[in-house]
Amino acid sequence: MHKSGFIALIGRPNVGKSTLLNSLVGEKVAIISERPQTTRNQIRAILTREEAQLIFIDTPGLHKPKHKLGSAMVKMARNTMREVDLIFYMVEAHHPPGYGDKQIAALLQKSESPVFLIVNKADLAAPEKLAAHKDFYEKLGSFKNHFVLSALKADNLDYLIDAAVAELPEGPQFYPPNMVTDQPEIFVAAEIIREKIIPLTSQEIPFSVAVVVQDLSFREESELIDIRAEIFVERKSQVGIIVGKGGMMLKKIGTLARKELEALFGAQVFLDLRVKVKKDWRSREKDLRRLGYAD
Repeated sequence: MHKSGFIALIGRPNVGKSTLLNSLVGEKVAIISERPQTTRNQIRAILTREEAQLIFIDTPGLHKPKHKLGSAMVKMARNTMREVDLIFYMVEAHHPPGYGDKQIAALLQKSESPVFLIVNKADLAAPEKLAAHKDFYEKLGSFKNHFVLSALKADNLDYLIDAAVAELPEGPQFYPPNMVTDQPEIFVAAEIIREKIIPLTSQEIPFSVAVVVQDLSFREESELIDIRAEIFVERKSQVGIIVGKGGMMLKKIGTLARKELEALFGAQVFLDLRVKVKKDWRSREKDLRRLGYAD
């Protein structure tokens, strides 16, 4: 009997959902950072075993939205919860439940799919705090299973995967066995570029940036990939921050992104980055659709 199914990673922003997604499949599929709300799209990672295929879905963190982008992200996460076979509810071991955790836990109690409570970042919590916080989280609802782990260190993941397989229905392989994500190359490239911007900038810049790859093509006469991408910001003053003095910031972003893109594609990359203003794009429905953040 072969099993397959879809598993949603749900939780507040910055609880480690993307890190766990990458650790589960053993490859970098989703970008990560210490900034909350880094994940903006529904990202799928595929783990294929002889007896099962698990499709993990990373979702934006559930939060109180302040603009239309935030509303679209929350809507995406909520819709995903209704479409999966299993839910991983992720919380942080080194913090007790807050108001947001309680709200999410209450929402998950209405789910028709089984829910696993995953207490992440166990490596950051002292033993007595870890035990107390785990007990607090377990009392937030009725969960099918409980796990304490560190997604960053990839410990205890085999137990989690085995338990997930046991919950999945009988089904076929949805994807080829060597496939780890169904995201198109242009999406992955855009996310890698955005990931490099986040730690190099501060305040509102990481939240105001969107990246769109306009062209990704292989040169026939050589092993070279041309990638042309546009970095969008909301205000003209933000252009100078991204470009930097003498273009040094943009050059640094490009160098870091190109290094990872070349490792990903196994070929030399020529990366052309342009910075443009799309005023208040996070609050404009039309811009959200054009940038791929809304249907």
